[in-house]
Amino acid sequence: MANLSLVTTFILMGLPHAAPLDTLLFGIFLVIYVFTVVGNLLILLVILVDSHLHTPMYYFLTNLSFIDMWFSTVTVPKMLMTLVSPGGKTISFHSCVAQLYSFHFLGSTECFLYTVMSYDRYLAISYPLRYSSMMSGRRCALLATTTWLSGSLHSAFQTVLTFRLPYCGSNQIQHYFCDAPPILNLACADTSANEMVIFFNIGVVASGCFLLIVLSYVSIVCSILKIRTSEGRHRAFQTCASHCTVVFCFFGPGVFIYLRPGSKDAVDGVVAVFYTVLTPLLNPMVYTLRNKEVKKSLLKLKSKSIFTHSK
Repeated sequence: MANLSLVTTFILMGLPHAAPLDTLLFGIFLVIYVFTVVGNLLILLVILVDSHLHTPMYYFLTNLSFIDMWFSTVTVPKMLMTLVSPGGKTISFHSCVAQLYSFHFLGSTECFLYTVMSYDRYLAISYPLRYSSMMSGRRCALLATTTWLSGSLHSAFQTVLTFRLPYCGSNQIQHYFCDAPPILNLACADTSANEMVIFFNIGVVASGCFLLIVLSYVSIVCSILKIRTSEGRHRAFQTCASHCTVVFCFFGPGVFIYLRPGSKDAVDGVVAVFYTVLTPLLNPMVYTLRNKEVKKSLLKLKSKSIFTHSK
């Protein structure tokens, strides 16, 4: 792929903002990134240590936390570098290829994982007595493996499609990371076929997953309405609302960027912050840290740590 290109390095122009805001934005995004990594690491640790949390739901949540930790790491550190150093804006051609592949790999895997998690919740709420047999450990492993393999193949196709084109003109990417739409703007060839394939490729995947998630939650709501106690219904609705908020934060910006004709570089960069920076931070808070079982496990872990230090 590199032989077809005269461009050896790209320059990431970063988020559109006034220069005096560099330090402020750096501080904000650094704090968010640290909380994202620490929060997801904490969730991974708690679920791995506490045997009571070795259930299908938490099995998928460990996958989600692992993805979110790396999904944020793929884009945010480089964005921070563009804010504090002019040299930090430079990225080699091969590093750009790797970043685009990693970004779409983790992003599409998360997309598939949200779908699997909504299906898991549907089975748990609609078929509580048969749930353990329907969602066995083997089936969980199969579903998780399928999401990772599907994400890998989807990303490989996207990456090859983008970098098979020659890049021989401007090397300034109007974004804070290497993504297909802004990179295609720099190609020295007709990109209409690529844009059409991206539209349908990402469109089919994102729309299909989102539709399945909506269907799962509609079924979940129907099951919740059958709960006799108002407290039970309220708690279940609250959980569903939180999950749906995160799903919309992830799918909404993606649909806006990839499924509309034409690319508005400045707008795309701002919108992308929602699913590259904020969603990985929201997931630990919404899916686990608000959960009573996880809170109990955290307290146990903390008390064990205090007891060990006192010895």
